[in-house]
Amino acid sequence: MYSRLLLVFALASGTALAQATSLPAQQESVQSLIDRIQQLEKRISELEDHQRKQDAAATANLQTVTEGQESQDNATSAPALHSEHAASSTAIREAEMHYPSLQIRGFGDVDFSATNQKGSVSGFNLGQFVLHLASPLSKKVGYFGELSFTARPTGYDLQVERTIIRYDYNDYFKVSFGKYHTPLGYWNAAFHHGAWLQTTISRPQMVQFGGTFIPVHFVGLQAEGNLPSGGLGLGYSVGLGNGRSSILSRAGDSGDINDNRAWVASVFARPTRFYGLQLGGSVYGDKLTPQPGNNFSELITAADVVWTKERPEFLSEFANVHHRDLRTSQIFNSQAFYIQLAYRLPWLENKWKPYYRFEYIHRPLNEPVWDVSGVSSVEDLVGSTVGVRYDITNYAAFKGEYRSQRTGVDEPRVNGAFFQTAFTF
Repeated sequence: MYSRLLLVFALASGTALAQATSLPAQQESVQSLIDRIQQLEKRISELEDHQRKQDAAATANLQTVTEGQESQDNATSAPALHSEHAASSTAIREAEMHYPSLQIRGFGDVDFSATNQKGSVSGFNLGQFVLHLASPLSKKVGYFGELSFTARPTGYDLQVERTIIRYDYNDYFKVSFGKYHTPLGYWNAAFHHGAWLQTTISRPQMVQFGGTFIPVHFVGLQAEGNLPSGGLGLGYSVGLGNGRSSILSRAGDSGDINDNRAWVASVFARPTRFYGLQLGGSVYGDKLTPQPGNNFSELITAADVVWTKERPEFLSEFANVHHRDLRTSQIFNSQAFYIQLAYRLPWLENKWKPYYRFEYIHRPLNEPVWDVSGVSSVEDLVGSTVGVRYDITNYAAFKGEYRSQRTGVDEPRVNGAFFQTAFTF
């Protein structure tokens, strides 16, 4: 555009020179034209420099919008962008989103224990080494995985604890497929593998990893989201999938052992007026086949009341496990609950957090489901745990606790001291 202007101006200047009659007049006209051309070249240079700055500013604006904001209003915050910039915005946005984008976080702990339980060995041991894997696949689709490595006398046991792909339609409906921690009660859905995540060293016995009182894992599909409820903060979760395997502590990763799907549903309230408070209820149904030919229906109901603020922290949960022998119609009910109280002390840089937990399990003596090959997998339990957590940094903590509990009707009380260094990275 600018070169055409110069050409037209030069032609006009040539015509003017041809018409001039005197040499001084011609020289004066030429000098005037040269000065004018120089001014025009300077002006063109300034315009081109200004255009380059506009282009750079527009590109930077698009990159900022792509990285930090998803709002369409912000994406058009440069109203003077030219059409070619608008056309290239999609390509820039796709280049900046980086799908998939894998993020890895790890957890570990080192433990020491000493108890008076017969047959136990005191000393150090490595706890679980856990990896959390997360990767967005698009704006609404994401993946999450959890792997655990547990030290055993013969080596390390590798387990896929969770593997989930989820589609977030909106805040009210999110659907996912994979292997979960069963959303039954509070603890099992809130505290996953990685001892650093929880206040205490140990989990309550009713939700113990490797335990059988409730199904810790669940394989299938799940829908979850919020419910329109204003300040009540209602939410829900429903799932359908494989039930327990013949080993009741394991989920049906490779398929269900009987032609019956397990289901789970929960609802909770988190009132905005009482930040940190949660009231929840859940129910789980399944058909169990612990041994060939022995079939039981299972219905678990649970309720929880928690206050997740650390001054204080209050966790409580109750569950009833209802079994019915499908052959004899005999009914068996087992109950369990725990109450845990903790308080982060306001002095000494808020690093100290003492805690106490009481827990209880009752099972009928003639309950056949808990007895697998003559070994009782769930026993009566009455126990107390008192301890303290000291946060060394924001990513590492030292814990010490004393436990006193009795398992079984005629068994002696077991006392022990336990220490742990837990960390995340």
